[in-house]
Amino acid sequence: MTSTVRVLGIIGRTLAASGCRQFSCSSIQNIKNVADKVWKLGKFNHVAIAVPNLEKATSFYRDVLGAKVSDTHPQPEHGVYTVFVELGNSKIELLHPLGEKSPIVNFLEKNKNGGMHHICLEVSNIHEAIKEVKANNIRTLGNEPKIGAHGKLVMFLHPKDCNGTLIELEEE
Repeated sequence: MTSTVRVLGIIGRTLAASGCRQFSCSSIQNIKNVADKVWKLGKFNHVAIAVPNLEKATSFYRDVLGAKVSDTHPQPEHGVYTVFVELGNSKIELLHPLGEKSPIVNFLEKNKNGGMHHICLEVSNIHEAIKEVKANNIRTLGNEPKIGAHGKLVMFLHPKDCNGTLIELEEE
């Protein structure tokens, strides 16, 4: 229960930060009840930030803040380059477009300086989690999970159904 409360606290703070002011205790209990039924909501994994200049962003976290950063990795299936910034118990994922058809191109056209793109939450069983969110009228971006940057199955939930926040579910 403690880990569920901790994750739900993160979700609540994230929703509040995105402008959601009607997130009540009963809403938290409903999410907990849904998660406890079929699949387990795990820990907060990372926040992803789309950046127009990957070298500059990597240098900021590594050279100015002193963080440990990964090498740059192309993710062709997702149309992005990724760099992970290690923060102890979580990570920041820096995203940069890989080609003109990258979904990050559109994001950066609207947000010239870059910005928060999505949050990632771990789930114990991604297929059951997808089934459950779809049963609750939450749209997914895609029909089947794909292999993500960590080599695990991922699925994105539509931000219009998630209080304006793009949420990535990643199987533990």
